[in-house]
Amino acid sequence: MDEPIPLVRPAEFPDAAPEEGASVWGVLLAAGTSSRYGDRNKLLERFDGEPLVRRAAESLAAAPLDGVVAVVGHQSSAVRDAVDGVVSDVCANEEYERGQSMSVRTGVEAVRDHGADAVVVALGDMPTVRPATVGLLVDAYERGVGTALAAAYEGRRGNPVLFDARHFDALAAVDGDVGGRGVLLASAGGALVATDDPGVVRDVDAPSDLDALE
Repeated sequence: MDEPIPLVRPAEFPDAAPEEGASVWGVLLAAGTSSRYGDRNKLLERFDGEPLVRRAAESLAAAPLDGVVAVVGHQSSAVRDAVDGVVSDVCANEEYERGQSMSVRTGVEAVRDHGADAVVVALGDMPTVRPATVGLLVDAYERGVGTALAAAYEGRRGNPVLFDARHFDALAAVDGDVGGRGVLLASAGGALVATDDPGVVRDVDAPSDLDALE
């Protein structure tokens, strides 16, 4: 059984100055089929006047990252258009029907090519994550809190998740309809970073979820 992941609050971050020079990229997973949403692609649904996936991309783009890669698959042309002008790069996951792991693999390989020292993996169906929350993960990483860090709200593990490059091979080897959860739970450097952001635990699986977003 995996050991419980420690919860670290910002006030508990090490006092050491942040490590400078680390390149941290974002990956937005936006390739899924929205099978639980119904006939429509949830990523293209409107939220505050924009496609939901564009709002999620804007959150990453406004964070202190070196660049953002969007991974598309299902209805790739429409999703690509939705994030146009927001992200740095768009990569196609041709095997998106095999599950989220293939999108994680595609994104990790893309940021590896960009020379990233770490990656922040975010979900395209979570449009209310604050840019400052992504920045908090990056700050925790640079201050040495851990090498696999997940945002948490009221003690509940959420997304996005940050992984140091030492975990890239393990992430690329994951199979099935899962992301990096197993890598996070198995990592000796894993930690939850406490935030005041409810957006890290609010995703959209059904139309009612979209209606409930603030």
